[in-house]
Amino acid sequence: MFKQSDFFILLAVAISFAVSGYLWFTGQREEGLFTAVWVPSILCFGIYFKLMAIRGSKS
Repeated sequence: MFKQSDFFILLAVAISFAVSGYLWFTGQREEGLFTAVWVPSILCFGIYFKLMAIRGSKS
């Protein structure tokens, strides 16, 4: 069900989320917001490649 690449994408999301929270709560709010934007971007990137892999395996 889950491939190794899926875990790497989720790990990247978790690290980005943790760094964003750290920056936000240490007073670096602009940097925290910038890093927070990475979370949905990384998820969309992972979903896109997952869909392309599924599409490629069916044809």
